[in-house]
Amino acid sequence: MASTYSAEWRSVCEKFRRAQHLTDVESKKDPENDPFRSKYKAREVLKEIYNILKRYDSEDNESEQTGGDHDRDDDHDGEPGCGSAHPGDSAAGLRAARLGAIEYFLGVNHVETEELSAGEEHLMNCMKLLDKCLVSRENVSVFIQARNQLGILWAGRDEIEKAQGFLETAESIYLRYMKEDGQPPTDLAEFFVGEEEELSQQERTRRFEMAYTHTLYYLAQVYKNQEHYEKAGRYCHITLQRQLAFDQFVPLDWAINAATLSQYYITKSCYMEARHCLAAASVIAGLAGEVPSEAAAQESEAENEKREQLRQKRAEIARCWIKYCLNLLQDAKKLLEDNIGELDIERQEELKRARRREEEEKEQGRKSAVLFGSSETSDSICALEEKVSCALPLDFQEARAIFLVGQSHVAEAKEYFQMDGHVTDHIEILQDHSALFSALSFFEEDLERRCKMHKRRVDMLEPICKDLNAQYYLLICRQLQFELAETYYEMMDLKLALANKQDELDAHSIKKFNHLCNASIKYYQKFLDSIRSPEGKFPEKLEEDVLRPALVAKFRIARLHSRIISSDVSAQLQNLSRSLDCYNFVVHYCEENPEARKAVETELELSEEMVSLLPLKIERLRAKKASSN
Repeated sequence: MASTYSAEWRSVCEKFRRAQHLTDVESKKDPENDPFRSKYKAREVLKEIYNILKRYDSEDNESEQTGGDHDRDDDHDGEPGCGSAHPGDSAAGLRAARLGAIEYFLGVNHVETEELSAGEEHLMNCMKLLDKCLVSRENVSVFIQARNQLGILWAGRDEIEKAQGFLETAESIYLRYMKEDGQPPTDLAEFFVGEEEELSQQERTRRFEMAYTHTLYYLAQVYKNQEHYEKAGRYCHITLQRQLAFDQFVPLDWAINAATLSQYYITKSCYMEARHCLAAASVIAGLAGEVPSEAAAQESEAENEKREQLRQKRAEIARCWIKYCLNLLQDAKKLLEDNIGELDIERQEELKRARRREEEEKEQGRKSAVLFGSSETSDSICALEEKVSCALPLDFQEARAIFLVGQSHVAEAKEYFQMDGHVTDHIEILQDHSALFSALSFFEEDLERRCKMHKRRVDMLEPICKDLNAQYYLLICRQLQFELAETYYEMMDLKLALANKQDELDAHSIKKFNHLCNASIKYYQKFLDSIRSPEGKFPEKLEEDVLRPALVAKFRIARLHSRIISSDVSAQLQNLSRSLDCYNFVVHYCEENPEARKAVETELELSEEMVSLLPLKIERLRAKKASSN
């Protein structure tokens, strides 16, 4: 092979630099009608290099066969060669690595120009060349990056198991190399530079670790596609940690990925990890800079784009914080409620006694967990974590502290996701805000104050529900109608509990109570009407997604009609008859569709009981009315 100091080799290096410049710089300037022009030019240059290397290889092989001396000036003294047909021959290993590198660059070039089959062929050629060699400092980067690219290629074809095989092999190569050698290996670009242009050990390490970080990132996506969520979450976490450690991240992209990972941890009730991800996301997002003012955005298109991007991404992180607070409150509610949905005092006290021991154990586990941050950011992340608990709240004060954090993020998210332009997102944020109030109300012992919390829910959702066009937002309208019906229903139950503590209800209290009953009936009925056909006919068989809500709505309407307070016997009879009709609907539907029984077991049992009792009550009322006449 030509000496690394020869004019011919310097020409090869110059060709390689030109191919890189065409790929990395010039391609960004290519016109829309010829988007791959520079990459096609780079391909031709790479082919030239490949042909030169093949000629060198043939010449060196001839020299070896005749026993002649050949120029080894380009060997890497002191570095272990890779085994080949001639074990210990580092020159042969280096030739294979260089050819493999060019095959790799040609493969990537074809993939980037959407010629996947040709790209696959070059990448497989790269692997065949290297399969003759043992893993060494000279070729380990090529080994890993070729498999990374094949993993991406097969994942793009939805051949997830093939992608997994290439990526897991890349991972095992990295781990074995680090165990057996661990020194910074040769980077792919270094095969085509003079000694004076070789990279520093630090830069070699950075590039090698970046390649492995990509392996882990792609594996996280593969495991997610295979629904191996725990493994995917672990690989995603390690990827994010490495990106920070090796300074290989774009702040906003990293922050969004960390916030997204927090949502996985929430589903597993791993709130300490979820909080850490969110705190890190908020801190790292701050590294992207300040949001440009509206005036600056109007003057510059670039400033406007930056403003929109920063506002959107930070609003998305705020929404993840809302979900964190909401799920923390809701999980605590599930843990503390008794069989009728009220606070179990004995359970509450038991959990409070166990709190200290559990927190100590969690903190010990935390020290061995993979944490984010560098010396510059770790303090900021810790400070943000301290502002919100990761423990399930056990009383109103603890719940309120979490609620207030969630509510502050609601305000932040709504600043960007406004009703004008972001209808669906804005309403979802309002629904989460309503759910925060609902979860907090569980911890409130004062029934009047609890009722006021539900009133806040009504005040934020009712105007939206009235203004929204059901023709375009049918699903959202149904969600809002059902939630408003349930909120009014809960308020009615609270007022009923308060009424039971009084000797006698005054006219104002009766009017308020009846208003809540009628408002709940109205929204349940709106929900049921939304299920009707365009001709106004109620379906004989309910779709699975509305089966339980529809039957629950009928059951609740039945109960509400029976609760309305009236001194007029005729009105009482009318309400009880409507109540009986609704109970009958639930019973008859489940008789005709036995598969529906599981969806409404409790409601069905009570409906069957009321169907047998209400006719007697109605008859007594009719007799009373007849005798009074």
